[in-house]
This record gives sequence, C-alpha cells and structure tokens, in this order.
Amino acid sequence: MSERTALYAGSFDPLTNGHLDVLKASLAVADTIYAAIGIHPGKTPLFSFEERVALIEETARAEMGGDHKRIKVVAFGGLVIEAARKYGCSIMIRGLRDGTDLDYEMQMAGMNETMAPDLQTVFLLASPSVRTITATLVRQIASMGGDIRPFVPAAVAPALAAKFAK
Repeated sequence: MSERTALYAGSFDPLTNGHLDVLKASLAVADTIYAAIGIHPGKTPLFSFEERVALIEETARAEMGGDHKRIKVVAFGGLVIEAARKYGCSIMIRGLRDGTDLDYEMQMAGMNETMAPDLQTVFLLASPSVRTITATLVRQIASMGGDIRPFVPAAVAPALAAKFAK
C-alpha cells in the first residue's frame, strides 16, 4: 500500500486546541501530514511564519510522541490544491466545528474537486470540548488580558501573552 499524504491548511495564528485536535485525528487518516500555513501578502498575522512553525513543531513534539515526525510544517500562498499537489498529497484535511463550517467547507470541497478531482477532502469532526474555539476569539481574549490557557496548547499560551504584553 502506498503512503497516504495529507494537507491540513490554516492560518494557525495562533495554533489552538481545536487545530491540535484535528491534527491528532488526521494521524489516523494519513501517514504524513503537511500542516500548511497560509501566507497571504494582504494580511498581517499576529505571529510570524517562523513563530507559527516553531509553535506547531513544539506542540507536536509535546503532544504526539514519536508521531510528531509525521507532521511537516510548510508555507503556502495561493490555492490550497496547488499546495497539496506540490507536496504530493492525495488528501486534504478539513476540521468541522458546526453546521456553519459544514456549509462553507462543502462549497469549498466541491470547488476543489472540480479543479483537482485527484484530491480527496476528508472532514474531521472537532471534539465537543474544542468546538467553540476559534483563533480569532483566542486573540481577542488574549488582547484583553484574559486567560487563554484552556484554549491553546501549553507552548502557545506564553507566546500569546508575550505578544500582548508589549
């Protein structure tokens, strides 16, 4: 059987427990997972690309044991299907929190299937404990001095606090 390679794309700004939940679940679907950080020139992320890579890699080492070696962190700009092709992926992982996510992701999967019929989109349901978490809300809570530790991996909390302490 050939190796199954998947792409899990997002901004990961910051990496949340919701992202981590989907990343862990993706290990059951593919042998290698490319955590692809979207880089968009028009957007200014809170964390630099390098910081996001470091946080994902540190979290994977801490949370996934030896399986962390199956996670590769890369950048992409442009269409996600092009990134999947570049890294030899046959699967695109998408996390779902609720019906709103499903509606949007179904549209996206349909468009991607038209452009790249060789790529299979796999939806992974977020665990109930992380379904309400969004990176946007985490940034807002952190910016107002709130405790974000329940929503982010251990490595992310101090990095996020440091961003807003300045």
